[in-house]
Amino acid sequence: MKIPYLRLMASLALGNLLLAAGVMEFISPCGIILGGATGISLIITHFAHLPLPSVVLAANVLLFAAGAFVLGRKFAAATIASTLLYPLFMALFELFPGTLAQQVQDPLLSAVFGGVLMGCGVGLIIRSGGSSGGTDILALILNTKLHVNLSVLLYITDACVLAGQALFSDARQILLGIFVLALLKAMMNKIMVMGKTKIQILVVTDKAEEIRRSILSEEDAGATLFAVEKGYSGQQGTAILCIIPRRKLYSVCHMIKSTDPASFFIITEVKEVQGRGFTYGRH
Repeated sequence: MKIPYLRLMASLALGNLLLAAGVMEFISPCGIILGGATGISLIITHFAHLPLPSVVLAANVLLFAAGAFVLGRKFAAATIASTLLYPLFMALFELFPGTLAQQVQDPLLSAVFGGVLMGCGVGLIIRSGGSSGGTDILALILNTKLHVNLSVLLYITDACVLAGQALFSDARQILLGIFVLALLKAMMNKIMVMGKTKIQILVVTDKAEEIRRSILSEEDAGATLFAVEKGYSGQQGTAILCIIPRRKLYSVCHMIKSTDPASFFIITEVKEVQGRGFTYGRH
């Protein structure tokens, strides 16, 4: 079995473990409302008094079956791990539910820790190429049938699930649920690009060749040169585009300023860089 495959499965398992821990240890004991298949299951368990992991498993299996039928094999392969692992880990945490929440004894702190754990979990799942399933499947199905923007459908499905729980929740639980959802999305986006962000520097200079040589030799980074026209003077010039790790930012900026104090450069953060020298070797 190849190492990348083992890493993929480990990442999917860890993601579902964190997701289940956030729900069972922090969110569910405090009665905080949730979106997705877990939110649907919370509505059902409120009225039917069934074990939450069992209802989540049933909901996930039904949505998975519908998704596999409509969206095909590729979708099914990316979703099946979370469909089974997430309810399994929930069942394990059900053996000692709310242990951490009882120690914290503060719904707001529970919402914070629960949202962070869930966001990290979903981020790891998506970063591994998987899917957390749940109502995402319903939104994808509606997207293929109605051709409505997927992001809009995701918000609508989550809003409907939250509204269903609002019928038997107090104002604090509703507000904390909205807070958890926002925190989950923010953490998910952070985890998805963690370790992949780079710094992009765009330099307009009259000493392009000297700066290019310094970037290649001293900073061990790549550079792309292209011709530009200066807007104020109308003169022709050269711009250098360089992508570097964050730790090299100070030294590169110092080199540019010392080489050409009159240079003009822009520094921006990029989420991810693909290609030669980054995702595979230079040669």
